Amino acid sequence: MKKLLLAATILASLTGQVLAADSIKVGVILGYTGPIESLTPDMAASAELAMKEISDSGIFLGGMEMESIRADSTCVDSAAATANAEKLITADGVAAIMGADCSGVTGAIANNVAVPNGVVMVSPSATSPGLSQLEDKGYFFRTAPSDARQGEVIADILMSRGIKDIAVTYTNNDYGKGLSDSFGSAFAAAGGSVSMVAAHEDGKADYSAEVGALAASGSKHLAVFGYIDQGGKGMIQASLDTGAFEVFMMADGMFGESLLEAFGTDLNGSIATVPGAETAGASTFSAMAEKAGITVGGPFTGESYDAAALIALSMQAAKSSDRAAVQSKMMDVANAPGELINPGELEKGLRILAAGGEIDYVGATGVEFNDLGEVLGSYKEMEVKAGKYETVMVR
Repeated sequence: MKKLLLAATILASLTGQVLAADSIKVGVILGYTGPIESLTPDMAASAELAMKEISDSGIFLGGMEMESIRADSTCVDSAAATANAEKLITADGVAAIMGADCSGVTGAIANNVAVPNGVVMVSPSATSPGLSQLEDKGYFFRTAPSDARQGEVIADILMSRGIKDIAVTYTNNDYGKGLSDSFGSAFAAAGGSVSMVAAHEDGKADYSAEVGALAASGSKHLAVFGYIDQGGKGMIQASLDTGAFEVFMMADGMFGESLLEAFGTDLNGSIATVPGAETAGASTFSAMAEKAGITVGGPFTGESYDAAALIALSMQAAKSSDRAAVQSKMMDVANAPGELINPGELEKGLRILAAGGEIDYVGATGVEFNDLGEVLGSYKEMEVKAGKYETVMVR
């Protein structure tokens, strides 16, 4: 008997399969501290909502449950994020990772820990175009679209509103630089002009010097490609305090209720982009989120639910939580052919897979992976009116 137990232990360590008595662990690594800490609680709760739905089905891998193991990415500290992810993989023995969130730490975790250990990562919010170039061996996926797409969407929005001249500030990291470059190229191609581009550092107490330089460029509008709880917010605060800018174009890292709580009607007329759609799946997820106490329409919540759901459905398709087996089924469950599966239908998907059938998981955000494991996605154009976000259209 001792030899059999030893053999099982060795097998688990070699294959990466989580052999806990009744649960399979999945890491949920997000920036619970740092520049987007106001966003991540709802993102984690959304992923765990999918895990609960899977566990409650009673038929996941013969009656197993999913267990969420949270870890802090910090969003900006790659060394800390890598160390925390390594603990998830080696000490906690997770079968896969939902996350990370910000682009720089996501790339660091993928390159240094996840890919070398053969662990699937599904990021709900890392959007840097540079991540498309990862040598990931098929282990990295994302349910949020690349900023190569967001830059084009922002350019289209500005041109449609007759805004042909704008100043740009971005957080000085992979996310900010990637989005700034993508937008600048798309805006120039559409006939627009960027009067000045200036990076800003997070964590400063005063951004008046940066704002002053941008205002001197002569533009009336400022695009802010930063973080809602850090430098991006500081740039808007300094702009409003000095009167340098009154209307802002804000990308997804700036979208959230905490910004409205801070500035209210002072942001009226400002525009924001955030991944999202208005589909049957999106509506169903919104109802589920509201019931669970998750902010309806919050950034990257649907993407987080979808990331966790895809991990679970891939395990069911593989009939195993072995790490390599999970990777082998990700594309199969996300793409056609197969029966369409929306939020709230995870048990249905599990049953089809258990019976040897095929599914096409579309989820809350209309998931369909390309060859790189990325989604094209759609964006909501939002405008602040009377201190509240209103959806203008989906692009």
